[in-house]
Amino acid sequence: MTVHAFVGILLIPVVALKLASTGWKMARYYLGREEYVRRGPPPMFLRTVIAPIATVSTIALFGTGVWLLAIGQTHGQVGALHKASFIVWLPSMSIHVLARLVKIPPALRARLAGAGLRVGVVASTVVLGFAVATATYAGADQLQDNMSAHIGVDGR
Repeated sequence: MTVHAFVGILLIPVVALKLASTGWKMARYYLGREEYVRRGPPPMFLRTVIAPIATVSTIALFGTGVWLLAIGQTHGQVGALHKASFIVWLPSMSIHVLARLVKIPPALRARLAGAGLRVGVVASTVVLGFAVATATYAGADQLQDNMSAHIGVDGR
């Protein structure tokens, strides 16, 4: 549980960056910016079905995870919401990732303008996530102890 919470908290800034950058691209496309219109939209099914489900379930998954950490519980209604959001999130995110696998090799071979800045922003976001996860580690550890006591197992 402690590792689960640590990784979840670590990923929050990375996920927020991904949602923000995707939102930016979507807004630029629908506002008619040529460089985004030229690339075209994602396939209709991904754009109209998978993306909304993946986005809402991602926010629900991480939001309920933080909520559970804040209230120091792993069960109850919030725990059920966390589990339900994961059940929705996993297939939608799997479809999202699998649909883009074919685009990865050409993207890695291409020399993209601003790649250094992008790598720097992502690296900084990971460092921020690690710092926040480290700062909340004691709470996650306490949550693990509470859960172990709740089911009658001494975590030590």
